[in-house]
Amino acid sequence: MKADDSNNPVSAGTQVVVREPSTGAHGQPVHPARAVGIIVRTPVGSETGYLIRFHDGFEVTLPRSGFDILKHFKDRLPGHESHDAFELENLVVFRCVVGSRAYGLEHEESDTDLRGVFVAPAEMEWSLYGAPEQFEDNETQSCYWELKKFLTMALKANPNVLECLYSPLVEKTTIVGEELLAIRSRFLSQMVFQTFNGYSLSQFKKLEQDLRNRGKVRWKHAMHLLRLLITGKATLQEGRVPVRVESHRDDLLAIKRGDWKWARVDAWRKQLHREFEAALVETALPERPDYEAANDFLIRTRLAQLS
Repeated sequence: MKADDSNNPVSAGTQVVVREPSTGAHGQPVHPARAVGIIVRTPVGSETGYLIRFHDGFEVTLPRSGFDILKHFKDRLPGHESHDAFELENLVVFRCVVGSRAYGLEHEESDTDLRGVFVAPAEMEWSLYGAPEQFEDNETQSCYWELKKFLTMALKANPNVLECLYSPLVEKTTIVGEELLAIRSRFLSQMVFQTFNGYSLSQFKKLEQDLRNRGKVRWKHAMHLLRLLITGKATLQEGRVPVRVESHRDDLLAIKRGDWKWARVDAWRKQLHREFEAALVETALPERPDYEAANDFLIRTRLAQLS
């Protein structure tokens, strides 16, 4: 083990060896010291704990000092010699840039937010305990979903996932990733109205509550909620997800800076809501997404792992 391991941050998807026994909710032992797990979420903000998932699905949060990196650990665990090293990057089939850079709302200091899809190894996915559904790495502003989880969220018209499929900034794509992009229109349906508009409405209520209780709102959140309405409306109208919103850049960034009065922001929100409702009436999108196409793609991808 390298001497300075405990001082270095560790990425999501890294296999680690815990230094102390892990216990359950009632203090009962669950895993011994030196058990192998995978980091599925790294700390964010003032957090110091890494979320670690073991082979049986049990999860524990530990500080950096509570584990070692497996590939730096000299003695492999008895009974684990047959496990191949888990390398997340080798499993990633699609990765894109999301957030302000994808929306066309970036500035020089904007973060580069990455989202992607990975296909879990067959022996992990088909095991009794299954594979992690996602990895969140707050150090690198990245998140990866396992293919089945990604498809499920896309079929439910999750805004974050649909925007991934239509991001103009693709960093990595494999043959499986290209096949996924080829069927991206199959995930679009009238459910877009429910998810995009519903999320925006619920969040605007929270902003109004902040205004009443604190006398101010989080303008960045207000900007992104308006952006969601703009994107959702255009999706119903165009049959695709137009991620970039440059035509509204000046207004959206002015809202983010707090240059607009709340009444003006709310008036635009109500206007967009009316336009969104009208787009729902006129849209050519189907009532439901193509579950069959998504399921066929998932099965073909799983079976391809056997060849």
